[in-house]
Amino acid sequence: MNSLSLSTSFTGEGCSFVSGSYIHVRKDIFGVELYLNPSNGVNGAWLRHLPQSRYKSRCKFSVNAKVKKGQKHDYPWPDDIDPNLESGHLTYLSHFKPLLEKPKPVTLEFEKPLVELEKKITDALKDLYTHLTPIQRLNIARHPNRPTFLDHVLNITDKWVELHGDRAGYDDPAIVTGLGSIDGKTYMFIGHQKGRNTKENIHRNFGMPTPHGYRKALRMMEYADHHGFPILTFIDTPGAFADLKSEEIGQGEAIAYNLRAMFGLKVPIVTVVIGEGGSGGALAIGCSNKLFMLENAVFYVASPEACAAILWKTSKAAAKAAEKLKITATELCKLKIADGIIPEPLGGAHTDPTWTSQQIKVAVTKAMKELNEMDTDTLLSHRHLKFRQLGGFLEGSIVEPEMKRNMKKKELDVSKITANLEAELEKLKVELDAKEKSRPRPAFSDEDVEMVKQEVDKEITNAFISMGLQEKLEALKMDLSKAPSDQNLSPALKDRIDRLAQEFKNNLSAPGSFDGLKQKLKMLSEIRTLQEQKTKGEILKKEINEKLKNQAEVKMELVRKARDLVGKGEEVDDETLKEVSKAKDDLIEMLKSANFEVLGVSSKIAPSAPPVLVEKVAKANEVIFKEIEQVVDIAGLRGKLAELRSEIDKGPSKDLNKIESLIKEIKEGVFTSLDAEELEKKVKSAVGLQAAPEAVGASADKK
Repeated sequence: MNSLSLSTSFTGEGCSFVSGSYIHVRKDIFGVELYLNPSNGVNGAWLRHLPQSRYKSRCKFSVNAKVKKGQKHDYPWPDDIDPNLESGHLTYLSHFKPLLEKPKPVTLEFEKPLVELEKKITDALKDLYTHLTPIQRLNIARHPNRPTFLDHVLNITDKWVELHGDRAGYDDPAIVTGLGSIDGKTYMFIGHQKGRNTKENIHRNFGMPTPHGYRKALRMMEYADHHGFPILTFIDTPGAFADLKSEEIGQGEAIAYNLRAMFGLKVPIVTVVIGEGGSGGALAIGCSNKLFMLENAVFYVASPEACAAILWKTSKAAAKAAEKLKITATELCKLKIADGIIPEPLGGAHTDPTWTSQQIKVAVTKAMKELNEMDTDTLLSHRHLKFRQLGGFLEGSIVEPEMKRNMKKKELDVSKITANLEAELEKLKVELDAKEKSRPRPAFSDEDVEMVKQEVDKEITNAFISMGLQEKLEALKMDLSKAPSDQNLSPALKDRIDRLAQEFKNNLSAPGSFDGLKQKLKMLSEIRTLQEQKTKGEILKKEINEKLKNQAEVKMELVRKARDLVGKGEEVDDETLKEVSKAKDDLIEMLKSANFEVLGVSSKIAPSAPPVLVEKVAKANEVIFKEIEQVVDIAGLRGKLAELRSEIDKGPSKDLNKIESLIKEIKEGVFTSLDAEELEKKVKSAVGLQAAPEAVGASADKK
């Protein structure tokens, strides 16, 4: 503030004058009048001059005023206020202004448990999103709340105006085009636009363009090329709209024309995949100098569901197809299809769209700065070489002149099934009893086991890469190679191995991921169990022979003689049966005395049977098989048999649970439709017996 100080002194003459910051007033005593003068800067004080001074008395006085400069008042109105301001004036009248920085967070004592819980949730979320499988990233890319093309454009542009229409049909809302400026530089924006709710998705056709949309994009590309505007394209579509009308008006031609035209544009082109990049519908605006992908975006030639339906005949194998297709940003960067990955916030782009948009802005402006330094010829050559270098070439190997692939479901020869029905059912019964300890187990050759192990090793390596654990694994292998072989591993190294194994198991156990690898690991575990049981059985047999050979030899000889008599069709008297029964009991007691646990007693079929009995059994089997064939046709079980045969033909990779389920369904269907009394009559008639023999009954049960 300014202040005014006054001082008086008596003088001999009356006059007034101003000098610098002092005002001198001389007048007769009580002959001075003071008035406000806003131009003086002395708080409005001013002096009105009186008429010419006269000497009325020798006693005069003078007034001296001094202006002191103070701090300017901090008035709330800003110096650069908008002259076009229509409202909000009252906010400038308050001295209370928001803080430029956020206040330091303060946690109260009773809030500390919540802070710890939030930290644990954040750590779990970070761990989850660090090791996402391809199918999980696909689900994030399809998230309903994921920011769309227009969301990103409005976040990164200073000015934006949308341009409509292809000048040949209608304005396709699935593709949006327009001009926008970033840091004062004008760009042509072209992108797929999805809806944010059901109503918008219907209007935007779920981001699937028609030929009019691609022709609109082409018109804007040519417009940008004419005026020298760099082009930014944003990809987010499941694919081009493949309805009948779109095909009639040239969907394929519109996409192909765009592909050719984009390679001839003389301005820089940068593409960002912000969600899904599906097939040619994405590539029609994606032939660029630089292609970036958001961290959870995907880019594919066919959706995993469609691929699984073609190759595995079911869309449930989409997770496996997603792994094979290499659709994630990380995999595509390794293949040099994508040029960079734009990070997303923890939890996906939908958790912080503004931050994601700013990351896109940084990546795009940096790429444009690099491309703008190239001349036209270099720019075109850069774009051509990017796509020419994709893919690989195999030289020196022999390629078949014609390769045929049957994409239909396997068809089974019905006549072959009928001819080999007995052998197949016997094989199926062995497979069914594979999990029961008291039944024989299926035999696996060493070659089959080795083949499965090699496939598992490859798939485990791919799984480590997909989970992002390859670097940890290589580092661990390096440390293990340096460790002394004659000493135990250090606790720290053991802990690293355990943590890596646990992390791999957690990712592997996620539902819907690595199903093929899980099935093969399960099969190897079963094979290992069978081999261990076989080894134990051989050891047990050896121990029994060593301990009980001399004691049990007489008893076993008695049992063998009785079995041979039954095999020849001769009758065995009651005395012999009692001796055989007693011999079995004695053998069981001997095994128990040798500390062996006897779970049960099984009997073997005689090595040779009388010719008459063999002939009767063959006739009975023929009748039974013929009857079952008719029942299979009546009950409609041919499809189940075909599916069962197809599953068995898979060899080591067959699904035992599925086989067991199919066998159960077939058996239930046969038993439900089979007339047991009628079958018994036919068997009796065929073998010429009054009552069905045990062999016939056993054959029917077996069938």
